[in-house]
Amino acid sequence: MQTFNKQSFTTAGFFTLAIRLVVGWTYFSAFWRRLILENKLIETEAGYIGVKFNHFLPNAIGIKPIIEYLVTHPDLLWWAMVIFTIVEAIVGLFIMLGLFTRLMSIGVVSLAMGILLGSGWIGTTCLDEWQIGVLGVATGFILFLTGGGYGSLDYYFEKKGLSFTNKKWFGFLGSGVLPIKNLKPIVFVGSFAILLLTLYTNQVFHGGVFGTLHNKSVKPKIELNQVNWVDNSLKFEVYRVEGADVYGSFLIGVQLETKSGRVIQHWDGKALSQVSEDSIDNAYVAQVKAGKHSMVIPLGAKAILNFQTENSRPSEDVVLRLIDISGIEWTAEVK
Repeated sequence: MQTFNKQSFTTAGFFTLAIRLVVGWTYFSAFWRRLILENKLIETEAGYIGVKFNHFLPNAIGIKPIIEYLVTHPDLLWWAMVIFTIVEAIVGLFIMLGLFTRLMSIGVVSLAMGILLGSGWIGTTCLDEWQIGVLGVATGFILFLTGGGYGSLDYYFEKKGLSFTNKKWFGFLGSGVLPIKNLKPIVFVGSFAILLLTLYTNQVFHGGVFGTLHNKSVKPKIELNQVNWVDNSLKFEVYRVEGADVYGSFLIGVQLETKSGRVIQHWDGKALSQVSEDSIDNAYVAQVKAGKHSMVIPLGAKAILNFQTENSRPSEDVVLRLIDISGIEWTAEVK
């Protein structure tokens, strides 16, 4: 049975004014930063938002295939980033204005879910993206329930007696009375579903509910695959799956060695900084490249590297070792 009248919704919506303004700005400011203060939609320049999107890939849940498809199709990725930015601008601005508040609240939930599932695992000092995601989902749900209330354009248009505000659809997409007979089950089920989503993602991304806490944004981690040494050609795939998104892994050493520890060949930082682009076959828009003093591997980058060896392969088993400037090392058996 409906126990909330029009005044209840109007007042509740008014009480969420601060939430509307702040949440709206968090999304509108993404557009403001990317296109007004700077242009972060230029593919060839540093700061391109598509590269940041690529950083989400290694540990995203649920939407990883979508991310991987886009970062392997740069043209589609650019359009996706443009559309995403425009949607954030519209949702953010309309939420702040209280225009079609409930429809925009669905946009808030959708955008927040994308942030949560894609980048909820990223955060160097605290659980930055996870917090943004779960709070966005929760606030979007609240704004759908309350609508705009006083201080919203929805309320202004309704007071002016505009005809569309009397339509049933306006209750679902705008503000005012939400035309659902019994809201209590929806509030309880929705709230606890969001709590379960919060606990689940907190555990998966950070071990924050039970077990050992972990933060995949602290130390770089590189996965080595397809390591082959044929004649004088050493080929292997590198894929950086952990570490800070704003800071690359800097390789200062690559070496071939026997399992007994005898070094067969070593490439130092200077040699790695001189590796040609032809020797690096990048899979995604976040690209492995030769830096000034090392080889730089950004978060989410995957590439096949081709090195020419000077020595022939010995009869005993061989190991490939990668050395990061931090002292972290990764090894894989050479096939």
